[in-house]
Amino acid sequence: MAGNPDRLRAGFVEGISPGVLNQLMDDLLAVGVLNQGEKDHILEEHTIRADRARDLFDTVRKKGYTSIDIMMERLQTRDPALYNHLMPQ
Repeated sequence: MAGNPDRLRAGFVEGISPGVLNQLMDDLLAVGVLNQGEKDHILEEHTIRADRARDLFDTVRKKGYTSIDIMMERLQTRDPALYNHLMPQ
């Protein structure tokens, strides 16, 4: 994983749109990074987009760098502009 996880988290929380956030959670559920309970918790616990983004990022970060890499690959597909902002070449 490239970059500082704390800087990455801040940019992720600030930049992700509600639609992309939901799509990303669906993607991560489909590949097994998240389970249904984790996804449900994020959606039920938080109504504010930034809080959901923080919880998602923190949940994925606890699972290790491979999980973060998978999340960022999915983000690259869903929101290339945000990905490029977070992961400059």
